[in-house]
Amino acid sequence: MNPDGLPDRADLERELRNLRRGGLPALQSLVPRGLRAVTLHAGYAEGEDDLADGAERLVRAAAERLGTDDLIGRAAQCTFGLLPGHRGDPAADRRRAAAQVYGVSDERYRHSQERRVVEQLAGAILAEAREPAVRAPRPAASGPRPAVRPAGAPPAPAPYTGLPGRAGSRPVTVHVSPIELLRDVDVVVSSENVHLEMSKSFRPTVSGALRRAAVVDRGPEGPATDVLAEELAAWVRARPGVLPLRPGTVVPTGPGALAERGVRRVYHAALAIPDGLGYRVDPQDIATAVAACFARARQERAAGLRSICFPLLGAGRGGLDRRTSAEWLRWSIEDALTADPHWSVHIATRYPEAASLFDAKVPQAPGA
Repeated sequence: MNPDGLPDRADLERELRNLRRGGLPALQSLVPRGLRAVTLHAGYAEGEDDLADGAERLVRAAAERLGTDDLIGRAAQCTFGLLPGHRGDPAADRRRAAAQVYGVSDERYRHSQERRVVEQLAGAILAEAREPAVRAPRPAASGPRPAVRPAGAPPAPAPYTGLPGRAGSRPVTVHVSPIELLRDVDVVVSSENVHLEMSKSFRPTVSGALRRAAVVDRGPEGPATDVLAEELAAWVRARPGVLPLRPGTVVPTGPGALAERGVRRVYHAALAIPDGLGYRVDPQDIATAVAACFARARQERAAGLRSICFPLLGAGRGGLDRRTSAEWLRWSIEDALTADPHWSVHIATRYPEAASLFDAKVPQAPGA
């Protein structure tokens, strides 16, 4: 132990390696000594009654501190079962998911990257304890802890949805909300690469989020049917030699579990072209994809399709900045609605500032 009552980093790393094997549920039977000391020191628990839940919240907070857009942060979430629906996954499945973050075999991850992930997570746990902060009351350990706000600050506003906006001269509805959380939109559009390989479900992308939300028959041992990825794979198998697709091609699938939210179809727009370790998207292909989405929707209009929702295509891992994506979306949607104005068009973005790119005005939060 250090003079401040916190454990040595090496001791904490050893405890985390053991926790990796048992998983977060193991904390309910025993919180190891070092993690116990950090949890109490950092104020994540008041005593024995909430010690296990507090320790879990501390581990989650430390993983968030590493960054969910960072390889180490994402691998830590997978390794310790911190992603929604994966808390009780077996150790082998969690290691496999973490290895996929780095694109290596399970064995290579175990001998290399996993050591670094555990080391960095231990450091983040200690940093979380040593950083002075005003901590909000802790909720139950069913999800990530809330962001810390100074005393007296107003609560964070809920995502704004249903804001009136425009694509040129045509009205659209802008949702400042993750696209997978929308309700009662007939078609949602996902941005994919030209090989129709969806993003991993644990990655913070539109493709990954829709893939995760569409899983059906989720049981105690994990998802049973990866609906969107399996339907895309079946579409490709039925067309030997079709890959890579021409950028702008659109492939439809069913909604899987998204049907519970009123979604009837998912249109997969093949846009991202592999480029080294990343991707590139030609903005002109956004126009091709938008036109193809409306053409496909017209073919299926007899089934009652009337509304369609687009994310900022090509932004994020596609490499385009949000303004460029929004400009091409606006032009393309205006063209489509000029030809056929009977569609209800929606835009979904996580970024309030992006709403203004479609002339939607996000209300100011009180005290902002």
